[in-house]
Amino acid sequence: MGAVMVRYGEIFLKSEPVKRRFISIMTRNIGLALEAQGLSHRIETPRGRILIFGDEPLRIAEVVARTFGVVSAGICEVTTADIPGISAAAVERAERRLHPGMSFAVRARRSGVEGFNSQELAAAVGAAVLARIPGATVNLTAPEYEIFVEAREFGGFVYDERIAGPGGLPYGTQGEVMALLSAGIDSPVASWLMMRRGCLMAHIHMGSGRFGGADSERNVLRHHAHLSTWIPGHPLDLLIVDMEPFFEVITALKEPRYRCILCKRFMLRVAGILAKERGVYALVNGDNLGQVASQTLANMAVVSPAASIPVLRPLIGFDKDEVVGRARAIGTFEARPGDIECTVAPRHPSTAAPAATIAAIEDELGVDALAAQAAGTVRRYRAKSGVIE
Repeated sequence: MGAVMVRYGEIFLKSEPVKRRFISIMTRNIGLALEAQGLSHRIETPRGRILIFGDEPLRIAEVVARTFGVVSAGICEVTTADIPGISAAAVERAERRLHPGMSFAVRARRSGVEGFNSQELAAAVGAAVLARIPGATVNLTAPEYEIFVEAREFGGFVYDERIAGPGGLPYGTQGEVMALLSAGIDSPVASWLMMRRGCLMAHIHMGSGRFGGADSERNVLRHHAHLSTWIPGHPLDLLIVDMEPFFEVITALKEPRYRCILCKRFMLRVAGILAKERGVYALVNGDNLGQVASQTLANMAVVSPAASIPVLRPLIGFDKDEVVGRARAIGTFEARPGDIECTVAPRHPSTAAPAATIAAIEDELGVDALAAQAAGTVRRYRAKSGVIE
């Protein structure tokens, strides 16, 4: 009988009650993802594994491999938990891909089964494969073909291909955060990384209006919709705030070099108001240490106190190439995003804005009132399984 075997990693380290809760949430997420694709299925959760039975195992494996918390997914044969049953299934599978002249290895695991150990299981399966394909050779270091066998109290399992999953923790196990989402490369990756760590997500975008590029909002909506494909069946909210009145005020200032710091502090103020209304635990942004002037350590120290709740910066130590690579992998990178330039940014921004100077400018501008005004301009969108409703 065929099934999709799901492997998970870090969840093993949790206490039994936490482990059960996390697995329950992950199986619910898997079910939602499969339902979103119209795939009929049945899920079983024997100790240490998740098994999914259905008519389209390949499609099931591909969908499951995009589920947070999953280390890998693969189609396996379910057999009796004894050496003859496992060996017969292993030989049948090896005949499809292993040919004379190729090297192979058997990777075996045993748990809760008496009468043999993992090494004895691997040796018996290897001997059975060699008997059927005598021209093959064993290479345990760098084989051309690997076959995995497991003997557990709930059955035997044989598989030879695994689709890597994103790992992390199941979505929804860590409470809700709100990510500042822009039209650029960094913030969608930051959002994805926090979803991967189990955080329920909401997005907020500070709309630039006529002070931003003509393609900015289109890119934000595209990012938002695509990120929702990583949590199929779950709604993903986006709040868009009108920043034009604030930009009108700061572009009128005589000293332009502090605009970026004033802007980032203002965004955190507004986001803090909306986060409090929603009851989220933290804000998330795409800051990367030293990447641009506003992200120097000195400026971050001035910006951060404007937030009323913690600010998480998952990209803080990434190189730009790493961020771009991750954006490509998760599907949010766009080589030609169009016009997304911010016209408010000064030519020579400050890399170490004095906190006292910034505070004095904000007092003069009345930023608390401006932030309250901006928080009242929200437009709301909801994406689900890649579609904005």
